[in-house]
Order: sequence, then C-alpha cells, then structure tokens
Amino acid sequence: MIDIRPFDRLGGANHGWLDAKHHFSFAGYHDPARMHWGDLRVWNDDTIAPKSGFPPHPHRDMEIITYVREGAITHKDNLGNQGRTEAGDVQVMSAGTGITHAEYNLEDTTTRIFQIWILPRSTGEKPAWGQKPFPKGDRAGQFVVLASGFDNDNDALPIRSDSRVLGATLKAGESTQYTLGRDRRAYLVPATGAIEIDGQRVGARDGAAIEGEDVVRITALEDSEIVMVDAA
Repeated sequence: MIDIRPFDRLGGANHGWLDAKHHFSFAGYHDPARMHWGDLRVWNDDTIAPKSGFPPHPHRDMEIITYVREGAITHKDNLGNQGRTEAGDVQVMSAGTGITHAEYNLEDTTTRIFQIWILPRSTGEKPAWGQKPFPKGDRAGQFVVLASGFDNDNDALPIRSDSRVLGATLKAGESTQYTLGRDRRAYLVPATGAIEIDGQRVGARDGAAIEGEDVVRITALEDSEIVMVDAA
C-alpha cells in the first residue's frame, strides 16, 4: 500500500520567522489518523528565516534527525556540543534522559530543513549529539544510509531505534529500488523534483507512506533529491 500525502494538504503554521508544515500531528495540528507511521513520530518541513531560529528548549527520549535541504543550521546544547550543518548533511540528537538545545539559522539566506523524530527502542539512555557531511555524489542513483540503529550500517550516524534514515539523488529517468520487507514501513519525501512509485506520482515535499511492500521501486520524473525513513 502506498498513501500519497500532498504537500498542500499538510497541517502547519506560519510564525513569521518559521513556516512549518507537518506530515504528522504536531503542536497545534492534530489529526488522529496521522499520529505516527510505525516508530516515525514527526516529519516537519521547516523554512527558517535568516538570523532566526529555535531558542533553547528541552527534549527527552526521542531520536531527532535534522536533514538540511538548503542553507545551514547551527546547533548548541547544554552538553557543550555545537556545530554547523550545511545543505545535504545530517545531524542527530538522541535526547535520552534529557537535553536542552537551540537551533539557529545564522546565515544571511533562508534555511530549509526536514526535522524527523523517531521513537527510541528504549528510554533512559544518556543524551548524545552528532553530525556528518554526506556528499551528494555518494548517493547518486542509489540510497545511502544517513542514520541508523543497526550495527551493520557502519558509515551512518547512530540512532537508538530499529530504523534507518536514507537519502538518494536521481537524475530524470533514473530508477532505483530499496528492499523494505513486508513487516516494515517506509515514509518517503522528495526534497526536490518528482518521482514515481508503482505508477503514482510523488511531487516535491509530498509524503508517501508505504507498507506491505517487499521492494520499493522508484523512478525519477525530474532530477530529484529524496529522503526516506525505514521504520519498525
């Protein structure tokens, strides 16, 4: 089953400095049919104005992955971690027993991110943060694992969940596939471009909720950059 969720039908709110669209229930947007997708709890499409951002605030017991689509985001937390993550790269925050962090767009241009929250496999772990550059050439024409809770994904950022976050770039006309398994769920969003999955078109920033598929087969209708979560 593949359920397409068009971008223009997503929930959300525009706060001026932040224009947020929510693929799942979040903050003031509540849809009982879209509370989660397996262990995937949040997928926010955030547009952040220059010289603005999220002031310090706490989290606990959640795996929070930030995929930067345009611009850059600067992180700082109460553990002493700080860093700047640029477009195409990823940061991971395992909130664990509790962490307070801020995320700012210190750039002169707009920053656009996907903010993804995944439920952890266990609670009460020590909080942690990490970031990693992922050159787009490494995922040309195929999916590359960006963050993972599986030991065999050695090059990925670690998360404490039985899930993976993957990225791919496809040229128009290129195809790729991903072995999912019928007991797993995937949620896929093209950051740019447009793709086709089993004859269904998925445009830029649309969501595709996938389950019951052994293999996910994707063809790019336009040059596309794709982010996908494979979740328990």
